Order: sequence, then C-alpha cells, then structure tokens
Amino acid sequence: MRAPGRPGARTMTRLRGVYTATAVFDLMLPDDSRSLKAKRSYVRPIVAALRRFDVAVSEVGALDRHGRAEIGIAVVGPDAAHVRAVVETCERFMAGRPETELLSVRHRLYGADDD
Repeated sequence: MRAPGRPGARTMTRLRGVYTATAVFDLMLPDDSRSLKAKRSYVRPIVAALRRFDVAVSEVGALDRHGRAEIGIAVVGPDAAHVRAVVETCERFMAGRPETELLSVRHRLYGADDD
C-alpha cells in the first residue's frame, strides 16, 4: 500500500491478530520403556504423528526419566478459536493413544495484546 504524496513509500499495516497456543502433555509410558532407547521408540512416533496437525512439537521435559515423557506443542494462527481447536485436536489424539497414559495437560493461549 502506498502512502499518498510519496512515490514508492509504504505505509505500515496494522497487525490484525496473532494468537499462539501451547500445550504440554505429561505422559506415562509402558513398563517396557525402562531404557532411554526404549523410551525414544515410543516418543519418536508420537512426535511425528503430532506434526500432521501443523504444530511445532518437541519432547520438552522428563528427558532423562524412564517411563515418563513431556511433549510440548505450539500453534500460531489468526484467531483464538482456531488455535484452541488445533490444541484440543492434539489433546484428543494424545488421550486416545492406547500405549500411553495421558496424566495431565497444561494449556496456554497468548493473544496479540499480551505482553
């Protein structure tokens, strides 16, 4: 968009809205995950499957604890309803996995006006 009176000048456009939602899933892994190698064999497919929901995902906690994992996701979108829906979809996916037990979920939503 060009500013009036100045050829080639651009005006700043106002950012309409950017929302970020995060969630951390605390998981109990099966009893046979008593080594870090076995733990990775459970965590790696979960991380890969979550990526299909277009979220950033990583193992974020309990990195050296056998039998437990914390997996974090983040999603960015133009409205709060969209990012909430994506996080809720990921939560349902995690709760429905038969090989793990979802112990807790911590959600957070950040809006364009948050400091």
